[in-house]
Amino acid sequence: MPIALPAPISAYFAADAADGGSVAACFTPDAVVIDEKQTHHGREAISRWKAETSTRYRYVAEPVAIEADGDAQIVTAHLTGDFPGSPIDLRYAFTLADGEIARLEIGV
Repeated sequence: MPIALPAPISAYFAADAADGGSVAACFTPDAVVIDEKQTHHGREAISRWKAETSTRYRYVAEPVAIEADGDAQIVTAHLTGDFPGSPIDLRYAFTLADGEIARLEIGV
């Protein structure tokens, strides 16, 4: 059963199946993404991060829960794919600003 997500987060998960540019367009110009202990600053770096991740892994992310934690929206997503440890539930901590994503931290 789909869950209700804020528009920028819903757009992120929809774009996640596409290319890096589509994902980067969901973020503010100076946004930060932290994933696999790497920090990516700005849309260009976020686009590269997504493109590189897509070449290493094939996966589907399905949001299954959301909760507020201060300024962050914490989404739990169930990922299945061709990566070690699949399937896994990951925690996506989104901070939103002006209808876009300002920060995303992905972890377990």
